[in-house]
Amino acid sequence: MDDIAIDPPLSARLGAEFLGTFWLVLGGCGSAVLAAKVIDSTDKVQLGIGFLGVAFAFGLTVLTGVFAFGHVSGGHFNPAVTFGLAVSGRFAWKDVVPYWVIQVVAASVAGLVLFVIASGKDGFSASASGFATNGYGDRSPNGYGLAACLVCEVVMTAVFLYVILGSTDDRGPKSFAPIAIGFTLTIIHLVSIPVTNTSVNPARSLGVAWFAGGAALGQVWLFILAPLIGAAIAGASYAAITGARRDPVDVGVANNPA
Repeated sequence: MDDIAIDPPLSARLGAEFLGTFWLVLGGCGSAVLAAKVIDSTDKVQLGIGFLGVAFAFGLTVLTGVFAFGHVSGGHFNPAVTFGLAVSGRFAWKDVVPYWVIQVVAASVAGLVLFVIASGKDGFSASASGFATNGYGDRSPNGYGLAACLVCEVVMTAVFLYVILGSTDDRGPKSFAPIAIGFTLTIIHLVSIPVTNTSVNPARSLGVAWFAGGAALGQVWLFILAPLIGAAIAGASYAAITGARRDPVDVGVANNPA
């Protein structure tokens, strides 16, 4: 008799989401805050990792997090991903809010840890440094306006969800999904760091905005709304575009049941 797979209890899934989201924000935002610039301005070796390094940090945290925890919770680590999967029929609506809450809590704890570490340097100011927050207008890394940042975040999040939905489709080789997802997030950051400092993740944006305060919190609404819109677009259209079945399945990210 074949073993019957039993989904992990909600408490276990929330624990996995906490760990994965914490790692994403600590690793990704931590690379931006602590390592993106030259460590010593008098050092001509230029030890900072720059945009490329930050992009890879975000991609690698998702890749490693999904490999480590995806089999428990589905490896969302992002309220927009949870929302898009629910819209697509791959995730139970009743679990959306618990996932959102734990993702924001985990991101905020990671932001606190990062704030404590960064504050160990004389003269550090989260508001003055930006603290890896997202922004538009004068808070955009390269001065992009509200409309451009809105379009960027919506489109990039939609692309992210399309890749997640496609790479975890039962018709494809799901064992490689974390690699596809991680590298997609890397590419997204390479494109959009100059525009918005890249969110595509409301929890990531909120987790550091609390500590930067002021202008960062005043603009964070965009980085909650736009990723949710992009995720909804992808979640609603993936099945129609690719012919995937929309039958509800387990809590994980994979589906296309027979």
